[in-house]
Amino acid sequence: MAVHTSVSPQEAADRLALRELIDAYAHCADRRDAEGQLSLFTEDTRFLVFMDATAAEPTQELHGRESLAPVFDNLNSYRTTTHFNGQSTVSLDGDRATGESYCLAHHVSVGDDGQRTLMVASIRYLDEFTRQDGEWLFAERRLMVDWTETRPSTP
Repeated sequence: MAVHTSVSPQEAADRLALRELIDAYAHCADRRDAEGQLSLFTEDTRFLVFMDATAAEPTQELHGRESLAPVFDNLNSYRTTTHFNGQSTVSLDGDRATGESYCLAHHVSVGDDGQRTLMVASIRYLDEFTRQDGEWLFAERRLMVDWTETRPSTP
C-alpha cells in the first residue's frame, strides 16, 4: 500500500478521474448504455475475460473498441444488474496508469418458466489506463472472475 504524505493537485485529479472512469463503466453497464461504455475505451483497446481467475489463458479476448459492443449488449439478457465497486488501487506514471479494482456484480434473470435467479460474481478488473487528449481511458481491461453463486430470487 502506498503512503501519501502529500499529493499534488494533478495526482489527486488523476486519481479521481480514474475512479470516476471505473465507476462510469459500472454505471453504463447497469443502465444498458453500451455507447457510453464503449466511449470509455481507446480505439485499440484489449479486453480479456478470465471466467476462472486462476487460468493462464483468457476465456475470451477482444481487440478494438467496436469488438466490445456484443459483450456489452449481452447484459440485455438479464432483467437487471447491479455492479457494486469496492476497493481499488492505482499506480500512476505520467499519461499511463495501472490498477486493480474489485466489484460484486449482481445479475437477475427470469427464465421461461418465470423463475427468477440471482447470479452474484466476485470480480476484479486488472486495468491499464492511458490519457488521450486530457481524458483517461481504458487501454486494457482484464475481467477476472474469482467466484460466482447462482440462487433462486424472489421479486
